[in-house]
Amino acid sequence: MARLADYFVVVAFSPGKRGNGDGQGQILQRFPEKDWEDNPFPQGIELFCQPSGWQLFRERNPPTFFIAVLTDINSERHYCACFTFWEAIDRSQLQNRLRKDEEEEEEEEEVAAPVQPAQLFAPKSLVLVSRLDHAEVFRNCLGLVYTIYVDGLSTSLETVIGNLLTCTIPIMGGSQPDTEDEGGARTISLGAGDRQVIQTPINDSLPISNCSVALLFRQLGITNVLCLFCAALTEHKILFLSSSYQRLTDACRALLALMFPLKYSFTYVPILPAQLLEVLSTPTPFIIGVSSAFQSETQELLDVIIADLDGGTVTVPECIHISLLPEPLLHRTREALSMVLDPGLEIADLAFPPSTISASSLKMQDKEIRAVFLRLFAHLLQGYRWCLHIIRIHPEPVIRFHKAAFLGQRGLVEDDFLPKVLEGMAFAGFVTERGPPYRETDVFDELVANEAQRMQADEGSKVRVLQHIKELAEQLYKNENPYPAVTMHKVQRPTEGSHLRLHQRPFPRLDEGTIQWIVDQATAKLQTAPPVVRAERKCMVPSGPPLGTLMERNGLVLANSARRLEVVRNCISYVFESKMLEAKRLLPAVLRAMKSRLARQCLTQELNLHVQQNRAVLDHLQFDFVVRMMNCCLQDCSAADEHGVAAALLPLVTAFCRKLSPGITQFAYSCVQEHLVWTNLQFWEAMFYGDVQNHIRALYLEGTEENHLAQAGEEGSQEDGSILEIAALQCRLWPTMSPEKQRELIQKEESTVFSQAIHYANRMSYLLLPLDTSKNRLPRSSGLGDAESVSNSFITNSIAGSVADSYDTESGFEDAETSDVANYVVRFINRFVDKVCTESGVTNEHLKGLHVMIPDIVQMHIETLDAVHRESKRLPPIQKPKLLRPSLLMGEESVMDGLRVFLMPDGREEGAGGSVGGPPLLPAEGAVFLTTYRIVFKGTPVDPLVGEQVVVRSFPVASLTKEEKITAQAPVDQFIPEGCAQLQLRSCTFQLLRIAFDEEVASESVEIFRKHLQKLRYPQHIADTFAFTVGQSIKPALQPKAKEKNPSLRTISKNLVKNAKRTIGRQYITRKKYTPPPWEHRGGSQQPFPEDNEDEISVSEEVDRSTLTPATLTIRPSDKMTMSNLVERACCRDYQRLGLGTLSNSLTRSKNEPFRISTVNRMYAICRSYPGLLIVPQTIQDNTIQRISRCYRQNRFPVVCWRNSRTKAALLRSGGLHGKGVAGLFKSPNTPAPGPSQADSTSLEQEKYLQAVINSMPHYVDVGGGRNTLSGFTSAHMSSSALGHRARVITLSSPKSLAVKGRLSPRGKWGSIRASGRTSSYALNMEVGSRLAGKELLGAPPNGSPSEASFLRQHRASLYIIGDKSQLRGVKPDPLQHWEVVPIEVFEARQVKTSFKKLMKACVPGNPSAEPSVAYLRSLEESEWLTQIHKILQISVLVVELLDTGSSVLVSLEDGWDITTQVVSLVQLLSDPYYRTLEGFRLLVEKEWLSFGHRFSHRGAQTLAGQGGGFTPIFLQFLDCVHQIHLQFPMEFEFSQYYLKFLSYHSVSNRFRTFLLDCDYERLELGLLYEEKGEGKGPQPFRSVWEYVERLNKKTPAFFNYMYAPEDSEVLRPYSNLSNLKVWDYYTQETLSEGPSYDWELAQGRPEPVEDPGPPDAGAPAPSRRRIVWPCYDNRRRVEPDAISRLLEELQNLEMELGQVPGRWKETWDKLKAFQRAEAQEDGGGGKGVSSALLMASSGLSHQRRSLGAYLQESGVGSSAINLSLDGDASSTSTPSSGKPGGRRSNTSTLYSQFQPAESENRSYEGILYKKGAFMKPWKPRWFVLDKTKHQLRYYDSRLDTECKGVIDLAEVESITPGTPTMGAPKMVDEKAFFDVKTTKRVYNFCAQDVLLAQQWIDRIQGCLSDA
Repeated sequence: MARLADYFVVVAFSPGKRGNGDGQGQILQRFPEKDWEDNPFPQGIELFCQPSGWQLFRERNPPTFFIAVLTDINSERHYCACFTFWEAIDRSQLQNRLRKDEEEEEEEEEVAAPVQPAQLFAPKSLVLVSRLDHAEVFRNCLGLVYTIYVDGLSTSLETVIGNLLTCTIPIMGGSQPDTEDEGGARTISLGAGDRQVIQTPINDSLPISNCSVALLFRQLGITNVLCLFCAALTEHKILFLSSSYQRLTDACRALLALMFPLKYSFTYVPILPAQLLEVLSTPTPFIIGVSSAFQSETQELLDVIIADLDGGTVTVPECIHISLLPEPLLHRTREALSMVLDPGLEIADLAFPPSTISASSLKMQDKEIRAVFLRLFAHLLQGYRWCLHIIRIHPEPVIRFHKAAFLGQRGLVEDDFLPKVLEGMAFAGFVTERGPPYRETDVFDELVANEAQRMQADEGSKVRVLQHIKELAEQLYKNENPYPAVTMHKVQRPTEGSHLRLHQRPFPRLDEGTIQWIVDQATAKLQTAPPVVRAERKCMVPSGPPLGTLMERNGLVLANSARRLEVVRNCISYVFESKMLEAKRLLPAVLRAMKSRLARQCLTQELNLHVQQNRAVLDHLQFDFVVRMMNCCLQDCSAADEHGVAAALLPLVTAFCRKLSPGITQFAYSCVQEHLVWTNLQFWEAMFYGDVQNHIRALYLEGTEENHLAQAGEEGSQEDGSILEIAALQCRLWPTMSPEKQRELIQKEESTVFSQAIHYANRMSYLLLPLDTSKNRLPRSSGLGDAESVSNSFITNSIAGSVADSYDTESGFEDAETSDVANYVVRFINRFVDKVCTESGVTNEHLKGLHVMIPDIVQMHIETLDAVHRESKRLPPIQKPKLLRPSLLMGEESVMDGLRVFLMPDGREEGAGGSVGGPPLLPAEGAVFLTTYRIVFKGTPVDPLVGEQVVVRSFPVASLTKEEKITAQAPVDQFIPEGCAQLQLRSCTFQLLRIAFDEEVASESVEIFRKHLQKLRYPQHIADTFAFTVGQSIKPALQPKAKEKNPSLRTISKNLVKNAKRTIGRQYITRKKYTPPPWEHRGGSQQPFPEDNEDEISVSEEVDRSTLTPATLTIRPSDKMTMSNLVERACCRDYQRLGLGTLSNSLTRSKNEPFRISTVNRMYAICRSYPGLLIVPQTIQDNTIQRISRCYRQNRFPVVCWRNSRTKAALLRSGGLHGKGVAGLFKSPNTPAPGPSQADSTSLEQEKYLQAVINSMPHYVDVGGGRNTLSGFTSAHMSSSALGHRARVITLSSPKSLAVKGRLSPRGKWGSIRASGRTSSYALNMEVGSRLAGKELLGAPPNGSPSEASFLRQHRASLYIIGDKSQLRGVKPDPLQHWEVVPIEVFEARQVKTSFKKLMKACVPGNPSAEPSVAYLRSLEESEWLTQIHKILQISVLVVELLDTGSSVLVSLEDGWDITTQVVSLVQLLSDPYYRTLEGFRLLVEKEWLSFGHRFSHRGAQTLAGQGGGFTPIFLQFLDCVHQIHLQFPMEFEFSQYYLKFLSYHSVSNRFRTFLLDCDYERLELGLLYEEKGEGKGPQPFRSVWEYVERLNKKTPAFFNYMYAPEDSEVLRPYSNLSNLKVWDYYTQETLSEGPSYDWELAQGRPEPVEDPGPPDAGAPAPSRRRIVWPCYDNRRRVEPDAISRLLEELQNLEMELGQVPGRWKETWDKLKAFQRAEAQEDGGGGKGVSSALLMASSGLSHQRRSLGAYLQESGVGSSAINLSLDGDASSTSTPSSGKPGGRRSNTSTLYSQFQPAESENRSYEGILYKKGAFMKPWKPRWFVLDKTKHQLRYYDSRLDTECKGVIDLAEVESITPGTPTMGAPKMVDEKAFFDVKTTKRVYNFCAQDVLLAQQWIDRIQGCLSDA
């Protein structure tokens, strides 16, 4: 029984000292005046009676009632029911009080005048204090007291209050019917004619909520309440706001009711008084209610969740993250709550809804909501009893909860919510309260135990779920209202408006004596009454179903898991049967399977089967296998060990062992220490408690067997009983046992725990002490040092990480105190022992004994380990794979021999067997080699399934862009040792070496490797690069011994630069200039650096360029010599091919030429980065050029580099305008100029220069309408551009405008220069487009091709100047001029560099990502590489258009050597078919990139000086553009895509000298410019990439494009939209079988093995010819050659078999084509030629952008024509190139002849001529072929001969003159039939058969020359 009320208190208003209406509460009377012994009087009640403060009011308020809750120091809650009414206060009385206060406070001189209202009312509170929560009863009782007072009833107040204080009621009433009343309800009367029924709950463990939960949901809604619920469970601070105090109390009560069965154990104050608001700043969690009057004071709280009950909102601060329920529980809970709160929701959409909806009453709805949350907790905590550890049963059960196991079995380890709940205080209280196995049970226990299956079955059905909720709600309702029928209340209420009476007497002072007497009487009566005996309702708590059903929560059991487990079992059985080969084969699969939890558990079970008597001795190999499997198994376990795998392995690591020597055994634990789990104190605690529980169970099972207790028989068989059942039985028997028996059991249990503690101290020392204790390694994490962090510390190593070598290996560990390792382990074990022994009740004596014992245990183990470590060192090391040596190029020498490394996966999926499938080739084990040329990795995959393959990855040292040390993100693989040095080497050839050095490689060796790498990558001078040092003797660096310093570092560095020039940098030292020796002295063996000349190879860059005239140079060979050398350069040959002028002024035709070859720069005095010979307008004198050049950056003035043979429009290039040149003078006219004459004359000359270019164009006069002289204008009119403000400006920055539409010439092929929307700022705007195209843009076809041909406008500019927008800002157009300025925005070199870095990271990421394809595409877009390609192509197509319509173009961007070079090269490639041949492309690169000074060394950071600049791939970008054009027009290029990749690779490889240095001047300086001609023929490395290509092209068709079938004078116009561009496979492909395939000798080194099949068995199936081709491993071009390559190969093989000398591939190819042509011509009719003609067409396979009309004649059925139009353009008809539209052909073969390969089209004229041989050689007849396209005169032995015997390049021809017969000339031939062809090299003598033929030949050759 319990008292209904403990205290009754009257609290009144006491005025404050200021008299301003604010006062304080004062207790007038309290009853009883003495505190109850069991329940002291709570302090501070007066604060809670008026939470907003005690104040006077001007009017009477109606009485109020609320319940405040106070919590005492013992966490007992006191319910304070406060009934407040207002009394009028006497003014005089108030003033008297104030006067008294004034007298007391004399120091205050002035007192504020008191407020003088008409009348004031003061609050007075009647308070009941109780430990029971019966709100309605308290309201009625206090209301009765007030009614008696206010209505003046006759009943004595003292009697009523005395009865109230002496009323007792049962705490639980349901099961115990009261004698006075029917049922178990308690009826009370306070003696005023009243009657109340108090219903006590059936079970007091269930909270009482009345309607509060339902009200809370109505106020806040489902989502908000769930948010608060989760916040309360995860220990956040929650604050309720409301203007109603009772609502605050109800809301707090409701939140606590929802948390059942967990109990809130933090600060709980439903109504917080104003004076205590600072409590809200407390750091601990709380649930507090505050009046909304104080809302403003809560705004500053940053970590408090505020629920506004009146406004229905919940505010969560930004800094707080609330973990919500795990899915699908959250969704199910929301669904169930909406069913309960809104039953009409389900039927809202029905056409005929039921007429009545049975809505629950508010009280019932309240219980239904609670039922939903009860089900929620049953779901969350289902099976919790299976994770309880009972570590003591007597005298009191001690229970611990295994959180990790519970989370692991639920599959909620990664969940955010449940782990936090389990860590919380509420759950700790839950385990303490509900853990004991023998206690009273309630609805929650039954739900968890018995309803689990039902709840799982109901999940799908809403009806069944609702049914279950209603059943539970009934139980909860019945618990609160056991007897709903008994509801008779009879309590008087005051009359209406009684509180407003004017003359109401104050509340009387009560008589203490009377009340005290009533209380004393009742107390005496209670003491004499017999004690109430409560029936014992304890029972064994049911455990419910185990968690097995919840193992795979989401049903994620993999289909092949059974297969995996089978593999694990087989492998282990092979190991123990010593079938090591089979085990080795299965091991990788087992290690992969270890990712699965089931496989890990299977491994522990299988290993367990092989342990007999706690010991299993293995041989060394078996031991290694077992340890590797254990390590892999533990590697995937977290430190918490949720799945118990580490726990299962713990006994096994002390069981498996191997004999090292007699008496010395090594156990597996010494090899599996490097795992987090062993340093986690919580893991050891859980393990310890689990073992203790098992031993205690065994203890009681033995007892039952021995004694055959009768009880055991009653309980049934106990052998199978769980520990909970045994504990319940023992708890039940405990009271019946004798004290001796009790003491015996306590002592036995304590001994069990103690012995386990000793056992665990040993176990922990096994796993925490490292095998090599001499290293004195300390823990890596700081967590071990401080006791607080230990329990949750995650230490990344075994307890012993590494510290300095402060320990001497010999000394051992005589004194454990001096050893850090021993100390740490001892302290760790001591902390563990303290914690578990204190919790499990071990006696102090035993605990002290343990503390003494632990250092000895550790010490003994260290001594054992010393011996084991010593012996294990003597074991023979595991056989490592033999190092494979890479093959080297001729002249390539090894610098560092192989360092053993592992090549790691680098984010490219293919090699690691990712989504592509295939075996994991990486990681691979092998060695890294450093040579003078390359870094090479060569090894084999660690996965034995592909172990026989060889993996090679290499790249040139010169292409290295980044070398960095990296740290392992996670243990990468079982095979790779942890903690070894790792390097990441990234190359601009798109290779990445991510290597981990083997533990045998000393760190010194790694550093030496890095130093050498750095030295080779960035040599002091260009002369130290491989291209120069190749062939010179370089002594390789001695391979350092493992773990030993390398003694020969100094000698290596000397050898590396033995023959190089030793200067720090050219710009600081001025020496004599290098003079190239004359040709006679230049032999093949001549070294580029003669030793005696070493110091004379430099030039000063400090001389000002403007003052550098030829007179200042010391290069003084004879003029003739210099000229002959310059003429041999590529640019000069090309100028002559193009007919752009000749050097000899004596020739008559040069006078008419508009351009001439100027030698003004032959000494490189005007511009160092230009070639020696330049094309300038004929009318411009050389002395003018020097002045003009100063206006341009780097003195790169405009020069002609190409001319359109049809329109005669010229393409010019130059640098951008110089800011400090003439343009600068015009920008600021006020600055003093050097002299007006100079400025005027320069700008005038510049204009003259441009006008001279315009005058050179043949149609200039027609278009311009007369010569326009510029001399009348002065430089005063010039604006910021030196071109004058009269020049017209075209802006190319309108992003959405359409493309230029040139006229569609019959030769043109169209792509597009349409903008791609957001990326384009180059598309022409409307006005410019229409001016260039000559018609409106509206009719533009949708695919970006031009519309019908329409000629350009009449006023087309003769010269367009394409310049940088930023330089040409402010230039105004002028209609009088004949040039226009086209300002465009271009990207800078640094943007290219940044973009390239991002491109490399996209293609070779370095780290594997979760979604490779998405990450790749995202990175590719971010790099903007394709956007830059798009821009370059767009500008180039624009220039091509302008040139093709007859306007000249000057490209004048940046310094004229980056983007300018890209654009002019692409323009020539698109416009001139010659440059699309192998020879022409070489010429283009030599002319535009090498001669015109692209800064290869600077952009490629080839030397130490350029290291800071980084790698900027301008040339690679150009090659990528060519690749894009090649993809769109594959039939137009003689060379293949491989050729472009080959050049890309070798432009950065430094294998050849071609792409070294920045300009011809620097090459001349080093003597490189002319050396290639004079090379000897000895076996030496190639120095020029072109020579190498030429030689290689003779051997193999690798560079040849079989689809080459050019159309004559074809102009290409590629599409440049981003959607048309493809990522070049050069960036993404790799061949791991042989490394990059661009060093041909290395790639061909390993021939494909041809298996020789033995004689076939009669019954055996035929051997399969299939072979697997891995995309990243094999060289697909060689493994699967194209059909033509295969045929050529077969022909060669047949020739060898037949004993013939195999012919060259080109000869075979040409013969084949000639034969096809002949056959096609002979074949007059019929269908028999079709097949051969089709074969013929295979050389020029139809491309999608080429029109192809095919007319097939069917024999005998008449003629049906099929038109196959594969046209990519917008033309509607197919026009064969013969020009006859739709001409009907007789058969297919003639049709295909128009697509014949190049040879027939290239023979412009052919016939027999006699040619005189070289000196002293006879005349011989030869078959001569004049080739207009290639600009050659070729000759053969005979007409049928396909091998060309010689070539005369027409570009070198200077003149053709009549000849005279010489000795040995053919007789009978007219003298006039002789003629001579003079070239720059020699004079050729020819003789025709007659005079007519001779004249024809002369005319044809002259015609060729003039056409060019």
